[in-house]
Amino acid sequence: MVLGMRRAAFSNEAGVGSAAIAHAAAKTEEPVREGIVASLGPFIDTVVICTMTGLAIIVTDVHNLHPEMVGADGGGAALTVEAFRSVGNWFPYILYVAVVLFAYSTMISWSYYGERCWSHLFGSRTSLIYKLIFLVFVVLGSIVTNGNILDFSDLMILAMAFPNILGVALLSGKIRGRLDDYWTRYKAGEMQSHRGR
Repeated sequence: MVLGMRRAAFSNEAGVGSAAIAHAAAKTEEPVREGIVASLGPFIDTVVICTMTGLAIIVTDVHNLHPEMVGADGGGAALTVEAFRSVGNWFPYILYVAVVLFAYSTMISWSYYGERCWSHLFGSRTSLIYKLIFLVFVVLGSIVTNGNILDFSDLMILAMAFPNILGVALLSGKIRGRLDDYWTRYKAGEMQSHRGR
C-alpha cells in the first residue's frame, strides 16, 4: 500500500504544487476556471491511465502467469509489458514509444518548473546555471540505479508536498470563497463568453 501511494504521488503529483507553476502562466480572466482545468490532469493520469493499465494486467492474467514479477522492484512495468505482449509480440513496442514520449515530456515540464523556481530565487540571469545542473542530473539519472533514483525522487516530492499542503490548508477558506463566487456567477449566466476570441 505504501509503495502504491508513493507511485501514485510520483505519477500524478497531486498535492505537490508543481503543476501550479505551469497553470500560473496561463492568461485567464477566471483563475478558478484554470484551477478546474488543472484538476483534470491528476484525474486523467490516475483514474484513466492507471486504471487502464491495472485492468490490462488483470484481464490478461499476467500477474498469475508471472508471479515472480509481482512485488519486484519495477514489477508493475514488467507486468504491463507482459500484458501488452499477450495481445501480440509487436504490441510492447507501442508501450515503449509511449514510455519514451512520457519520459521526454516529463523532462521538459520538470525543467520548466525548476527553471521558474530557480529564476524566482536567484534571478533570470542565472537560469543557464540551472540548465547546466539539470543536464548533469539527466546524465546521472541514466547511469545511477533505478532504486536510488526512485527513492531520491520520492523524498523530493515529499519535501515539496509538505509546504504545499500546508499552504492549501491555510488558504482553503479563500479558495472556497472564490469557488463559491465562481459557481454562483456561472449558474447565473454572468460568465463572459470567450467565443470568437
